[in-house]
Amino acid sequence: MSDASTELSLFASSRRPFLLRKLHSLTGVVPVGAFMVFHLWTNAKAMGGQEQFDSAVSDISHTPYLPVLEWGTILLPLLFHAVYGVKLAFDAKYNTTKYPTTRNWAFTLQRITGLLAFAFIAFHLYEFWWKKLIGKLAPEQFYPALCERMSYAAKGVPVLALVYILGIAACAFHFANGLFGFCFSWGITVSRRAQRTAATVFGLVGMAVFLLGANTTIYFATGSSIQDMIFGKKETPGARTCVDIRQQKSASSAGALH
Repeated sequence: MSDASTELSLFASSRRPFLLRKLHSLTGVVPVGAFMVFHLWTNAKAMGGQEQFDSAVSDISHTPYLPVLEWGTILLPLLFHAVYGVKLAFDAKYNTTKYPTTRNWAFTLQRITGLLAFAFIAFHLYEFWWKKLIGKLAPEQFYPALCERMSYAAKGVPVLALVYILGIAACAFHFANGLFGFCFSWGITVSRRAQRTAATVFGLVGMAVFLLGANTTIYFATGSSIQDMIFGKKETPGARTCVDIRQQKSASSAGALH
């Protein structure tokens, strides 16, 4: 009787893979996915100028117990989600060639975009969070650094901006498809109709998240957002923008040559 009870226990070793998968699914939505959306939304304030962006960064920097919150609710859950996600990606059996169904492709792309998102987020954390942590980049330097790095072009190609757009696309797809998988695995969308509705809704969510991040990247790279290109640029009086920073740097370089 006790052996049977042990096997039925939620924390039995035989149920560990099940619990890890559930925890992996949950952390992908909260806090990792939720923080990604918040982070992209905060970064979008850059389009209002450096003052708005710096103010948003400053508000976050002055959050009480920030290191505890960063590690406890963001970095450690992200690390678990990423490391266990890599394991799932390499353990998975892919059969899109034999059964090229939509869900099989979604399953495969979920693993591929997860690996790409992992690499991209690690690179992004190194470029900004890690350099801030070791004192090589102050928060007020984020905006000029982003303007400079995103606009860098090799033979006319904005390399880093393209890396960011592709990285954001991988994160957006992984998040949206992960939401679908979360609702299915947790028994929220049981019927076919509910699953079709979820696929449509989360597809739109993924597109919105991608456009939010890509729009900010385009702004840092060109000085204009998508809405500026469609409706015309609206200047914010007194705002210091990427265009101002690049013009100032060009003028300084020209003055140094003379």
